[in-house]
Amino acid sequence: MNKVVLITGASAGMGKETAKLLAQQGYTVYGAARRTDRMKELTPLGIKTIEMDVTGDSSMVKGVQQIIANEGKLDILINNAGFGSYGAIEDVPITDAKYQLEVNLFGAARLCQLVLPYMRQNHWGKIINISSIGGKMATPFGGWYHASKFALEGLSDSLRNEVKPFGIDVIVIEPGGVKSEWGSSAFDSLTKVSGHTAYKSMATKFANAFEATESKNAEPILIAKLIQKAIEARKPKARYAAGYMARPALFMKKLVSDRLLDKVIMSQIN
Repeated sequence: MNKVVLITGASAGMGKETAKLLAQQGYTVYGAARRTDRMKELTPLGIKTIEMDVTGDSSMVKGVQQIIANEGKLDILINNAGFGSYGAIEDVPITDAKYQLEVNLFGAARLCQLVLPYMRQNHWGKIINISSIGGKMATPFGGWYHASKFALEGLSDSLRNEVKPFGIDVIVIEPGGVKSEWGSSAFDSLTKVSGHTAYKSMATKFANAFEATESKNAEPILIAKLIQKAIEARKPKARYAAGYMARPALFMKKLVSDRLLDKVIMSQIN
């Protein structure tokens, strides 16, 4: 049976690559983003694009209702929309911090609420929440980003057990380094927010260390294939990880003490 998929953040990076891959595999794909002009290349591939702002309730309601009106169901939700707003916790305005969580956490949560009635009705569904290795371990200057992803991990764990009796799987994807707009956006904000404060020296070193590893980041298609694997697994795992340093970093997090992990992280920027 043909499955209907909604992917948020489909205008770039992992979201766009996932939309392309799943469309090639015969899924009915809806790509959602604020910037519909950046999804024009998806239309010739049979991907249906819709404007959606995950910070606007009416926008999300309208998008889901449009898919249901067209298809009669919504089988798979991929909560991919997100960004990283970097800067020292002391420096980041709380309004910006709230917006970070609004996009990365509450938008995903609200879409889960909107699609679950249709998935329960069909006794089948997949919810894929795109977290990060930054949902398990934290670096300086990413406090609000990490807060959003740690929260998404916890939300997913609760939701997974709530909806399992209805035949619905909740799966977390934890990318490591992946080539995307995310890095430039995150570190532009770091420079803007903390580049001229008491944290200037450390922030500069952190940005330089990050920039030095960017060329090692994985291509977005790697994560797209991982998402497909998770969707199609008969008994999916709760979590899948891939991308630059994903598995080594997560293994280290399990293995070493917080104090030692702090030393390892800080050794990279001192």
